[in-house]
Amino acid sequence: MLSIEEIKSFIDRDASSDKKKLARIGLRYYEGNHDIKDYKLFFIDADGKLKEDKTKSNIKISHPFFRLLVDQQAQYMLSGHGGFVKSDDPKLQTELDAYFNENESFVAELSALITGAVSAGFAYMYAYKNESDRTAFQYADGIGVVEVSEKEAEDKCAYVIYWYIDRICKDNKKIKRIQVWDNEKTYYFKQEDEGKIEPDNCFTQKESGNPVNERKHIIYENDDDNDGTDDKGYGVIPFFRLDNGKKQISGLKTIKALIDDYDLMNAGLSNNIQDTNEALYVVKGFQSDNLDELMTNIRVKKHIGVEGGEGSGVDIKTVDIPVEARKTKMEVDEKNIFRFGQGVNTEALKDTSATTSIAIKSAYANLDLKCDGLQPFLLQFMRKLLKLVLKEINDTQNTDYEQKDVYFDFEREIITNAQENAQIDLTKAQEQQTKITTILNTSAQLGQELTMQLICEALELDYDDVKDKLPAPEDDPTAAAKTALNGIVPEGDEV
Repeated sequence: MLSIEEIKSFIDRDASSDKKKLARIGLRYYEGNHDIKDYKLFFIDADGKLKEDKTKSNIKISHPFFRLLVDQQAQYMLSGHGGFVKSDDPKLQTELDAYFNENESFVAELSALITGAVSAGFAYMYAYKNESDRTAFQYADGIGVVEVSEKEAEDKCAYVIYWYIDRICKDNKKIKRIQVWDNEKTYYFKQEDEGKIEPDNCFTQKESGNPVNERKHIIYENDDDNDGTDDKGYGVIPFFRLDNGKKQISGLKTIKALIDDYDLMNAGLSNNIQDTNEALYVVKGFQSDNLDELMTNIRVKKHIGVEGGEGSGVDIKTVDIPVEARKTKMEVDEKNIFRFGQGVNTEALKDTSATTSIAIKSAYANLDLKCDGLQPFLLQFMRKLLKLVLKEINDTQNTDYEQKDVYFDFEREIITNAQENAQIDLTKAQEQQTKITTILNTSAQLGQELTMQLICEALELDYDDVKDKLPAPEDDPTAAAKTALNGIVPEGDEV
């Protein structure tokens, strides 16, 4: 087991790592806390010193492009219907649906996991026993997860440290909860502010009744046990990581500069408009040496005194705001944010007859490419969860299912032009009707068998499936065709 000194050392080292610093930036931008929030205006005073200008407008607006792109990818990855964990075995499929496909809690946690992985570059999920005595999975903020390898720990065992801020007390003290996971147990600790880490004795030892800070991964009812409970470990550390690519890089990296530029351009435009009532003052005949006082009077008091004399006075000049230039720059930035962020700008995909399904599919090309890059890592992640689930199913149902009995299908659905699709279906139906009418009108010359073959081809039916229904050759071919086709529905037209 890790010592308290090791726990503190690993947490401190991890918190200061470049990996976690970059992850925090990604999560910060997902929450809408951009660098623009810290933007300040400065000016050079009469003494040549740089000072912060607190008299001018300094509007700071974050534009959450990154949040939009992340949510778009997470929802698109899980947009398919019919589930994504599948099996050809109906009994096994029922079990898998209960754990994954029809489990709203799991789907929500998986969505949070993908969101966290894309935002920070990585995210975690851990296994636990829920109130139904079944293995369930919970999203864990990757910022608070520290992986400890065998070569790093003094006892040469692997661990996962998971910490989070439980609450902030009235005196503003932080209570940090710390969990240390190995392949059998979880150990619990607490830390107040940055003080000493100490055991959190929140459980009772079965044998002695003494408070302890550890417990096995799985707690379940056992009638054979004296106290009615038993426990065991998963045999592995039940913490699983989803990476956003091999290098675990936040999706923000490629577009952060573009988002910052957009924020800055928008802030500049807003400030210009806000300050249009503050003109430039040209002071003639000013005799004082205190220019700083003059500028203060202009900014704050809104009036000045000027020494008399020929040519003295104040001219007020207004400034033309470069609205169109800033708007053009913002439009370019927005286009590039969606381009290099590999997202879909839905503003350009209004549901009109001019927006074809082909154009919509083309707009999704970059998003598909981004999801294709994440999918192999998501599949690897899901196989790790599946291993625990199959073991539990086999233990409880006395079965011997294997991973090869399960496959994953992350089907994605895009928006379509409903009007266009309806018109395509109508046109196709009309063409089929025309073909069939022509065939039936020439059935006497074609013969019964050829007539049926041509009709099946027009309706995209398998001729072998209907030929057994054909009547005797002496029957009327037109009537025969109608009889044979009675009750047969073309593929894709099922109700």
